[in-house]
Amino acid sequence: MKRLCTLAFSSVIAANAAYADFSLDSRYVDNDNDLVADIPTDKSQLTDPSTLIFAYTPVEDPAVYEDVWSDFLEHMEDVTGKKVKFYPVQSNAAQIEAMRAGRLHVAGFNTGSNPLAVACAGFRPFAMMAAADGSFGYEMEIITYPSSGINSPEDIKGKKLAFTSQTSNSGFKAPSAILKADFDMLPERDFEPVFSGKHDNSILGVANKDYPAAAVANSVLKRMISRDVVQSEQIKSIYKSQTFPTTGYGVAYNLKPELQDKIKEAFFTFNWEGSKLKQEFKNEDQFLPITFKEHWNVIRKIDTANGVSYSCK
Repeated sequence: MKRLCTLAFSSVIAANAAYADFSLDSRYVDNDNDLVADIPTDKSQLTDPSTLIFAYTPVEDPAVYEDVWSDFLEHMEDVTGKKVKFYPVQSNAAQIEAMRAGRLHVAGFNTGSNPLAVACAGFRPFAMMAAADGSFGYEMEIITYPSSGINSPEDIKGKKLAFTSQTSNSGFKAPSAILKADFDMLPERDFEPVFSGKHDNSILGVANKDYPAAAVANSVLKRMISRDVVQSEQIKSIYKSQTFPTTGYGVAYNLKPELQDKIKEAFFTFNWEGSKLKQEFKNEDQFLPITFKEHWNVIRKIDTANGVSYSCK
């Protein structure tokens, strides 16, 4: 595999701005300048649902992840004293809209959609998965199949490149910025962009030779290989990015403060050993406290490089 340098890309996003031009929707306030919606001080605006609705970022079959999260959701029920129901969302847009509309209370939003969820849905992220030593994150990889004749990003010129969705960091935002900054490659002019909808669709599409190349999160790729959904010999990586933060977990801004504290407690007291979550996320051992302002800085820079707007419809 040819490993390519990302220094040019890093310089480009650093030159754009220290932070992307980020602001919350007008329905939210941020008096403490932490870039997330404040909890309402007016008690009439707070909610205390009898059943908490939880959704994990839509990758692969939602039914698979309903079982994966079952141990954790039982733990959340014990800690909060609430019923907790898994909501199998089918798209990032549907997940954001559900929280904005008040139908979703606790969620894991993927890396790329996190800023939009914060800006438009009042999402308050506070944790992400990490290894026992505190290391975390994933890389974006551009993959192909061994007999494709593609050995570097430049070889994609004149061919199709599969993205996942426009809200995905590794499935669209990061590769778009990297291809433009490091290789002077633009969609339509240099390659034909196609959208698969999800990382697993892109990975399966490459493995089955439906797509000559795709940009994906290698965390999803590793899990699919470990479950024998695809074989490692079906995939060849031609680019690997810097490390990005992974899925951010948090709550809707208007849950009662004491309920938000209990939900945080559930995340930080969960015992991973022997759990279904550990079986699926083999390299993870804990939920690590994070802040959106610090840990998503690089993602907001990528959004700036791509001209992303956080306006809410």
